[in-house]
Amino acid sequence: MDAFLDAVRAIVGPTHCLCGEAAAPYLTDWRGRYTGSARAVAFPADTAEVAALVRVCVDADVPIVPQGGNTGLCGGATPLDDGRALLIQLSRLNRIRHVDGGNNALTAEAGVTLAAVHAAAEAADRQFPLSLASEGSCEVGGVISTNAGGVQVLRYGNTRELVLGLEVVLPDGQIWNGLRALRKDNTGYDLKHLFIGAEGTLGIVTAATLKLFPRPVATRTVWLAIPHPMAAVALLGQMRARAGDRLTAFELVSRVSLDLVLQHMPGARDPLPTVHPWYVLAELTDTVRDASLDAMAETLTAEVLESGLVQDGTVASSEAQARALWALREHISEAQKREGYSIKHDISLPVSAIPDFLDDVAGRLEQVWPGLRIVCFGHLGDGNLHYNLSLPVSADNAGLIARSSDVSGLVHDRVHRFGGSISAEHGIGQLKRGLLPRYKSEVELDLMRRIKAAMDPAGRMNPGKVL
Repeated sequence: MDAFLDAVRAIVGPTHCLCGEAAAPYLTDWRGRYTGSARAVAFPADTAEVAALVRVCVDADVPIVPQGGNTGLCGGATPLDDGRALLIQLSRLNRIRHVDGGNNALTAEAGVTLAAVHAAAEAADRQFPLSLASEGSCEVGGVISTNAGGVQVLRYGNTRELVLGLEVVLPDGQIWNGLRALRKDNTGYDLKHLFIGAEGTLGIVTAATLKLFPRPVATRTVWLAIPHPMAAVALLGQMRARAGDRLTAFELVSRVSLDLVLQHMPGARDPLPTVHPWYVLAELTDTVRDASLDAMAETLTAEVLESGLVQDGTVASSEAQARALWALREHISEAQKREGYSIKHDISLPVSAIPDFLDDVAGRLEQVWPGLRIVCFGHLGDGNLHYNLSLPVSADNAGLIARSSDVSGLVHDRVHRFGGSISAEHGIGQLKRGLLPRYKSEVELDLMRRIKAAMDPAGRMNPGKVL
């Protein structure tokens, strides 16, 4: 008999504790890049069951891996292959607990999908602005634990700016209830920020109170062809100067990225008649019903075409056309997955440094691996690029797999030299061990260790221990 597994089954029920082959679907990441093993996969139904599972793991000295929608790209929700961990799958925590339109707040459990949050907000005539390509399957707990950004960061900020409060199961199994829906609360440390972006290392997020906003009543989407990312940076400045906060999304898409979508995604169509090296997908929205957003979008498009920054462009004339343009951007990851093995980088840079970085790294990669395809796209408005590498056409996977760490090392070094971050919104995942010390100062690392050590079981801080 296995006393540990008996204790897990007693908490979640026999049908919600999977072992062996039944657990296999949860032990591989979305890309199929990382595969591990686990003692079991447990599916708790509520926060109390999560807390009970954590306490059992503490008593048995069993590692814990929290998992939500399992849409991550860096293996953070995949256990190691030593088979020691309990994987706590949070998708059964899928209730919208409360929607408060008057306070523009919504409380959702960790297993609620982002799409379900959007639907609940819409039902209250509000919006939750975080928007990701994986919103149909990614879940609140994972979005918070990786501090996801998405396409609306330009106006609304990362997940960190959209969270009012959290409920968290702490490492000893106690529950910290910080589900406050306050905009202003200066009673000491704002502990929720310790858990946002911490990838489950300080506790398991089980619920969150999120900010809501007025729903846009007008939206205009434009697709613009540009010769070089330098033009995109100039275009961003020009559009922000004219449109202000109405400019809610500004995405950069390379031709290599678009070609993969056109090749692998049925129904995808090139929006323009001629081929260009780079594109910008931008969106303007307004919450004022009498706003002349149509005229602004048309005028802006005409101005940038005349300025020479843009070579060609189109304004979506219907919601269906806008959805088709966004599908080209949102299906890049799926298309690259269908293309085959790739190396992912989710980087952040000062916006002004992006053109020089792209030229610099492309030249270096060409010397290391001639013909390597750079699948670059992302949220240029906030400096976040998905800088992915695919094999040259007709090359075999084995070579790239063998040299992936060298290639990634080159990219990481150049990101560091250009003042950037190697993790913009996907997290570090399975690269935590051995990678962070290289790109964090000893002072930062020491402070992180002190913060973690200084938390008492209730999630409170002892400033003397930290400082």
